[in-house]
Amino acid sequence: MSKQQRNALGRGLSALLENASTDITAAEAKPLNSISEIPIGQVQANPFQPRDVFEETALNELAESIKVHGIIQPITVRKLGYDSYQIISGERRTRAARLAGLTSIPAYIRLADDQGMLEMALIENIQREELNAMEIAFSYKRLLEECSLNQEQLGERVGKKRSTVNNYLRLLKLPDNIQIAIRENEISMGHARAIINIEDQDDQQYLFHKIVEEGLTVRDIENLVRQAQERAVEKKNSLPTKKKTEIPQAFGEMQKSLSEKLGMKIKIKADEKGRGSLVIPFKSQQDLKRLIDLL
Repeated sequence: MSKQQRNALGRGLSALLENASTDITAAEAKPLNSISEIPIGQVQANPFQPRDVFEETALNELAESIKVHGIIQPITVRKLGYDSYQIISGERRTRAARLAGLTSIPAYIRLADDQGMLEMALIENIQREELNAMEIAFSYKRLLEECSLNQEQLGERVGKKRSTVNNYLRLLKLPDNIQIAIRENEISMGHARAIINIEDQDDQQYLFHKIVEEGLTVRDIENLVRQAQERAVEKKNSLPTKKKTEIPQAFGEMQKSLSEKLGMKIKIKADEKGRGSLVIPFKSQQDLKRLIDLL
């Protein structure tokens, strides 16, 4: 991906889609932002599409709207070869257009490599409000791992603070059943953010079931989490500190003397009753043989 394309992504997907350097339709002596009608049968799905579920009722409603009004917002594709295109953004519109029986679809035709495709597809989908928190979290993870971005760069790409990006990524550390509940809107992002502040997974499951069974609010869960954290601190502070044992002075002198004799630092561990162990390190088989001969 070129520097110009990356800068465009930093300003949002719309900036890249208005970039003449990536626009085949513009390069073919057409005005900037011109639209081509391409056969819908030549349009392939986006392999990098982060959404794997398209709500059937909403898709049918969009198809009915398309029958009446047509495609209001053109899709964006890249040209793969002769009579072959791949969707960059607009998979939902394309599916609905097929349901509506359209034989062609208005499109911007762009130049993009696979990494550029992935970035554009993920960012375009993240900017849509209907994505659930887990879909956003997985999209952020893919941008980090597959596009070699750090969290600061990712925040610039999607127009979010680094702390916001991190809050979504932390959801991926939750147990699978809680992630599914977030995805299916059984619990909110606020609930999830409170739960993840507890490290113990048994405690996380306990809080999750209380939300589902008792309908607890985010504020309720935050209070429970705070109380649990306070109890954990009190328990830790009440534990007796382990007293560091020191070997008797005579053992210390023996340790020093033996270390000097063997030419290496040995260690004597002993309790108050004089029971313990002698630790003699060696660096090689030859070193071990030397020690055995000395002893």
